[in-house]
Amino acid sequence: MTNRLLLCLLMLGTVGCAPKFERPVLTVSSIELQSGNLFQQSFLVKFQVRNPNDRELPVQGLHAELDVGGQRIANGVSNRAFIVPPRDQTEFDMTITANMAVALLQLANRRADAVDYELSGSANLDLPLLHEVPFHQAGSFSLKGLH
Repeated sequence: MTNRLLLCLLMLGTVGCAPKFERPVLTVSSIELQSGNLFQQSFLVKFQVRNPNDRELPVQGLHAELDVGGQRIANGVSNRAFIVPPRDQTEFDMTITANMAVALLQLANRRADAVDYELSGSANLDLPLLHEVPFHQAGSFSLKGLH
C-alpha cells in the first residue's frame, strides 16, 4: 500500500514538472483561384502556423477539404514537412484541385460576384502527445474576371 502511494505521488510530481505546451494556431491566410475552367479549378491555399511554445513545432503535412456553396468540391493533401521555430510563425501553402462546376451552375442563376467557401482540415504534427491540429475557416472569394 505504501509503495502504491509513493508511486502515485511520484507520478503526480513528474506531471507537474512536464513542460507546458500550448496548442499551435493554424489559420488560412488566403485562398486564390490560380486557374480554371468549367471542369477543373486550381486554388492556392496559404496557411499561417503560429507556434506559441518555447520549442520548435515539426509539421509533417496537412490535409484540407473545401466546401463551396455548401457542397464539398475538393480535398487536398500535402506531405511536405516544415518546422515552425519557437514563439514564431511560418507560412505554408498547398494547391488544391477542384471541380466547382455544380456549385458554379447553382450560383450562375444568382449572378453572384463572389462565392462563399468553408475550408477545414488538420495539420499533422510530429509530437508525442499532439498529432493533429484541426482548423476551420469560412469566407468568400471573387468570381470577377471569370465571366
